Amino acid sequence: MQTVILAAGQGTRMRPLTDSLPKPMLPVAGKPLVAHAADRAVEGGSEELIIVVGYEADEIRSYFDDEYRGVPVTFATQTEQRGTADAVRAAREYLDGPFAVLNGDVLYDDSVLDLFESGPSIAAMEVDDPTSYGVLSTADGRVTDIVEKPDDPPSSLANAGAYQFPAEAREWLDVGESERGEYELTDVLDRTIAEYDVTPIELDRWLDVGRPWELLEANEWLLDGLDRLLDGEVADDAIIRGNVVVEDGATVEPGTVIEGPALVRSGATVGPNAYVRGRTLVDENAKIGHNVEIKNSVVMTGATIPHLSYIGDSVLGQNVNLGAGTKVANLRHDHEDVRITVKGDRVSTGRRKFGVVLGDDVKTGINTSLNPGVVLSTGAQTEAGESVTTDR
Repeated sequence: MQTVILAAGQGTRMRPLTDSLPKPMLPVAGKPLVAHAADRAVEGGSEELIIVVGYEADEIRSYFDDEYRGVPVTFATQTEQRGTADAVRAAREYLDGPFAVLNGDVLYDDSVLDLFESGPSIAAMEVDDPTSYGVLSTADGRVTDIVEKPDDPPSSLANAGAYQFPAEAREWLDVGESERGEYELTDVLDRTIAEYDVTPIELDRWLDVGRPWELLEANEWLLDGLDRLLDGEVADDAIIRGNVVVEDGATVEPGTVIEGPALVRSGATVGPNAYVRGRTLVDENAKIGHNVEIKNSVVMTGATIPHLSYIGDSVLGQNVNLGAGTKVANLRHDHEDVRITVKGDRVSTGRRKFGVVLGDDVKTGINTSLNPGVVLSTGAQTEAGESVTTDR
């Protein structure tokens, strides 16, 4: 079986983190987000991965090359992002039998592997509020209908964006535009339901990673699964507690305390006298310096936090450089959920603790204070002693 992985979009709700990096390439526990979908496809027995690329396609191509975990990789290009059916249609010339479709910006747990053994099939998840999803109706162990974002949902089973289609579906991809002006894969699913018994595969866990706090949640989820491994250089007086991974080529300096789960990737440096805790990713070539505390955060490639700073519940983009004494606040005094701006609207993160989102190449002056929910755009800078309470 072949698996089509949809990875062509930019991820505008994830900005500024996706200004130069496609959302599927954002880091989750040491791998790009899309690589976790590819892992599931390989584990499900796929004989070929067809990855649909578009925005910043070379980033994805260079990661996978022509093979991934022993499985050949083919790339298809979606030149304009016009919906999920259009994305799969870009891969149509490479399809020659039953095929699975996974979203490259969704995390699936092991239960999705049943999808590959039960086709035609669709992954589903019980949700508290199904009105924001495609909602499945089922009877006698098969799917009978799917309706998009209904005001009166027929069930609490939401479409989790993973499918196995019969070979004939290759010819059903020429669907009409939806009300949103897109070509929807659910129209192909409708026809599959009409002509086949489609099995609903209920997932135990699933996460659509569309916004910055969901990237943080994705890392929390997968870092919880780490096994302790200290391959890098760890100073004799450093204290490493719990499930911590220090990759070969990483350095933990004297006086540092790391409490797992935490992942320190190759080329990164932590310390001296630093404190890292609470499901933190320190990505490749990042630097956490003297008397810096990092808690429950994603610190992306090349970011530098040299000294005397606190970062909590935050996402820092590539090559961020924080001046000495930069402090992030991550809790509102009124105890309401922290809100951030997504595509011009203030949106609740659903989290009482959330810090900041810093785009690539952000620089802060010494003694900068960043309040909960601040988003600094790519390349933004603060002045010494500045307190930032609004978006940049």
